[in-house]
Amino acid sequence: MNPISLASGVVPEFGPVDTIEAARAGGFDMVGLWVDPAEWTAGNTRDARAALSATGLPLLDVEVIWLKPDSAMDDHRKVIDVGAELGAANVLCVSSDPDHARTAARLAQLCVHAEGSGMRVALEFGIFTEVKDLRAALAVLDQVAHPLRALLIDPIHVDRSGTTIADIAKVDPALLPYAQFCDAPALRPDPADFDAVIHDAINLREQCGEGALPLAALHQALPANIPLAIELRSEMLRNAFPHPALRATAVANATRRWLEALA
Repeated sequence: MNPISLASGVVPEFGPVDTIEAARAGGFDMVGLWVDPAEWTAGNTRDARAALSATGLPLLDVEVIWLKPDSAMDDHRKVIDVGAELGAANVLCVSSDPDHARTAARLAQLCVHAEGSGMRVALEFGIFTEVKDLRAALAVLDQVAHPLRALLIDPIHVDRSGTTIADIAKVDPALLPYAQFCDAPALRPDPADFDAVIHDAINLREQCGEGALPLAALHQALPANIPLAIELRSEMLRNAFPHPALRATAVANATRRWLEALA
């Protein structure tokens, strides 16, 4: 069975230590952390390192490096530096820069910065970004041409972008060190309605197997047994489980039931 990680988006209102402790209480194998370079301090790093050590959880990823035309590379490098200090395996990146050549050049710089850290620099596509689908993401990564570059697959973005499972199955497995997972309703937001797209992505995700996405086929198309970051941003779950450990437990249990049903 794939190892599963608590993505930071499941518990967005909580800090790094609470996220790590919720992941352990919920029975996750790994955890992911949100690192805001403007707010993250040396104390956050110290406390997160201690919590990771106490729980024994590996840090699957840190997020998010959000490339924008005017964003500062020093801020992006800080996210990688924090991840390296904490032993993260990946850093998640998205781009709102319409210049794909500039996106590729900056991703290449980040890959160079990540050298020696053990981290992969994973580009996520989605209709809420300027790298809207798999084709565009692969074209950017072809320009990066660095061994640390990676691709991050998220089922809701696969579906909403019109990317097919057949296309996912053709991706070089070396580009896929991990994936995100969730389910979602069949109704797709209007791609031209940015607010509806964001609402769909941060409030309407569903437990694996409870929505309409072809998750079993997507799971089959991915490399066997890669870690799955359960990116289940859900207003319903936030309301039903205000305590982070209880929310994490509900998500982990549902995810494992779904994975077991695949066997």
